[in-house]
Amino acid sequence: MAVYKHRILDKVLEKRLKSIGAVLIEGPKWCGKTTTSEKLAKSVIYMSDPANKNQYLEMAEINPQRLLEGAVPRLIDEWQLAPKLWDAVRYEVDHRDELGQFILTGSSVPPSDKDIYHTGTGRFSWLLMRPMSLFESQESSGEVSLEELFKTPDEINGRNTLNIEKLAFLVCRGGWPRATNIEDEEAALEQAYSYYEAVVRSDISRADGVNRDTERARKLMRSYARHQGTQATRQVILDDIALRDNDKIDFSTIHSYLNALRKIFVIEDMEAWSPNLRSKTAIRTSDTRYFIDPSIAVAALGIGPNDLLADLNTFGLLFETLCVRDLRVFADYLNGKVYHYRDKNGLECDAVVHLRNGSYGLVEIKLGGDKLIEEAVVNLKKLESILDSDKMKKPAFLMVLTGVGEYAYRRKDGIYIVPVGCLKN
Repeated sequence: MAVYKHRILDKVLEKRLKSIGAVLIEGPKWCGKTTTSEKLAKSVIYMSDPANKNQYLEMAEINPQRLLEGAVPRLIDEWQLAPKLWDAVRYEVDHRDELGQFILTGSSVPPSDKDIYHTGTGRFSWLLMRPMSLFESQESSGEVSLEELFKTPDEINGRNTLNIEKLAFLVCRGGWPRATNIEDEEAALEQAYSYYEAVVRSDISRADGVNRDTERARKLMRSYARHQGTQATRQVILDDIALRDNDKIDFSTIHSYLNALRKIFVIEDMEAWSPNLRSKTAIRTSDTRYFIDPSIAVAALGIGPNDLLADLNTFGLLFETLCVRDLRVFADYLNGKVYHYRDKNGLECDAVVHLRNGSYGLVEIKLGGDKLIEEAVVNLKKLESILDSDKMKKPAFLMVLTGVGEYAYRRKDGIYIVPVGCLKN
């Protein structure tokens, strides 16, 4: 039996249940939403249970309140299968007027989400669960805390035990909880491929009930994988597919497929950061393309750890996806969000961790090597120099997040060098 690895979201969920009537946990399939929720729930109803699914769906139409009866917090797993439950939960929360009544989990957004979600204000709190960070899967030592970096410590300490071969494996395996409990590496790697196959064969169509072509889904996801960490436009993706596969796909098709992948939490693009600058430099506002986990890109490309070791450019792009996943997990815990920065002059910053209180840190992501780290340092200092400190706070920290490198430390110029194998929330 697999041992439960504690999730950062465990504490967040516990806090939210003490402050609001219902919590909705969304995220991709197999990321651990149900398992985490079961730890706090006092009663459960599994809407996708084959033995009772039809009965539950019929009851949701006739008398949804009946499904909400039970000890609280009551977990309603895969609630989106019966969207009418949303209003029923909202009604119960209003009339019970008590906190911590329901936990809802969902691996897709219902087709009518725009009509539904606006009615949840004041009754629901939303949480997004992603696949596990390296700290949660116990592959990061956790000696360097992102939260502590916002206090700008004079010294940090940490020792990285991940070599480049292990890192390549972790990028390919991903943060799927089931995979992290499999000792056989080949078997663990298969989990991401199984997830990918489920997406292209069925999940992308079930997202909104629109039948989509499996091969087109493969081509689109393969192109998306090649553009991880870039601001590739839909036209670039269209051209990439046409060039490699001679398939004519129009903008509406691309939009439909990408929207479906967002609904099932396969892709999670990163918004642009818009700081106050000393100059009138134009800031690029295009989103950066990312899958929610690097292993999805690996599966879409049909590669493995040895392929990454033979192609460090691709390795670097997918390593960035892994780091962004971990930073997002940690930032959520800190009531923050992760953005990217790019301006018309080509100055970029891979990640800006921005907290609710206005504090922020600038992060460059590099697989490793002294030359690349020095380039990242120059980049960070250049961006810091153009920020208008009269109109916004100075950055709490500048950090180069690396893959290889034995130690975490603070340089004499104040910049932190942190291997991802040392980082935690």
